[in-house]
Amino acid sequence: MDQSRVPHQDPDRVATMYGELGNKLVQHAKRTQSLAHLPPYQTEIVRAVTREVRDLDRDVTRLLEPFEGAFNPSADPAIACALLVDHLCMRRNKRCLLAYHRVRTEKLEELCWTGVDILEQQQPSEDGGAAQHTALGTSGHSSLSPEEEEYFRQYGDMLAAYKGQWTDVDLTGTLEPPKDLFIDVRVLKDAGEIQTEYGVINLTKNSQLYVRQGDVERLIAQGFLERLT
Repeated sequence: MDQSRVPHQDPDRVATMYGELGNKLVQHAKRTQSLAHLPPYQTEIVRAVTREVRDLDRDVTRLLEPFEGAFNPSADPAIACALLVDHLCMRRNKRCLLAYHRVRTEKLEELCWTGVDILEQQQPSEDGGAAQHTALGTSGHSSLSPEEEEYFRQYGDMLAAYKGQWTDVDLTGTLEPPKDLFIDVRVLKDAGEIQTEYGVINLTKNSQLYVRQGDVERLIAQGFLERLT
């Protein structure tokens, strides 16, 4: 292939084949599907894939520029092949970007429906140890992109407005019928007082309570309580 058609790139990225970074995003997305939490947003890889698409688009423009809109693929099959490769690479990268963000969006919506506050969510450490940290990573940065944080807030507001139409029904509750009406729980984090049908319950850390399951399902999902077996 004519070396003159290779787009200008950062020398450190010349060895990276087109599509390789997009494939990394797909691998991250697949890993995210099997996790209970949302791993850090891959900002650098997303930016690199976006730059790659722009490089390819500039390359296409440069290749077609001499023809002034009158390019005939059969007359110049080499250029036609180069254009096809560029377009396929751009299309694949865009699909990888869409797949990565779609998986993360679905995870955010799932967390929102289960009542999990993403900024309070406890995540296992990367090395698989027992250490825990919140959605604010060890470097002090959120695991979400700014756009994801805004989406999570707006989706939460929309969900709250939707659920507000049926105040007598917990739309985020489990669809499985409870095996026991009352359960034993341990309080993992102070949650103050909650009002139940049987009166006020004070949720103090490390205390154990015997409560109606329907009154504390949301608190269990949010990580304030732990069900004892």
